Amino acid sequence: MIHIITGSTLGGAEYVGDHLDDLLTEQGLETTVHNQPALEEIPPQGTWLVITSTHGAGEYPDNIKPFIEAIQATPPNTAELKFAVIAIGDSSYDTFCAAGQHAYDLLEDIGATPISDCLTIDVLQQAVPEDAAETWLEEHLSAFS
Repeated sequence: MIHIITGSTLGGAEYVGDHLDDLLTEQGLETTVHNQPALEEIPPQGTWLVITSTHGAGEYPDNIKPFIEAIQATPPNTAELKFAVIAIGDSSYDTFCAAGQHAYDLLEDIGATPISDCLTIDVLQQAVPEDAAETWLEEHLSAFS
């Protein structure tokens, strides 16, 4: 099972999550999208695909903040968990993709296995973040099987 976990303020990360959900489903893979993620509802097995923007001064969007705080407060057993993080940001800010990079570091620190390095998407370079995410997915699709 692939759990697509989004952190979004204006909807961009949700659009990317929905697009990747469609692509993964087309490949015959089982997915679930969590736009209001709650740690108690997402088992720490299979694959977590975290897609988040960065809000304000390097912070998480409000919808994913409780999920991240729960992981920090009581880290789950991640022995059977693979993960990938897609961070969406604006490189004109000094906190470019800080939330996504933090999520990547946090999941790695608690023992989950990364599928790839953290993908950073700069909205100044990629007007349609879904395109960059799709290219990344094509390169890493075998890791989701």
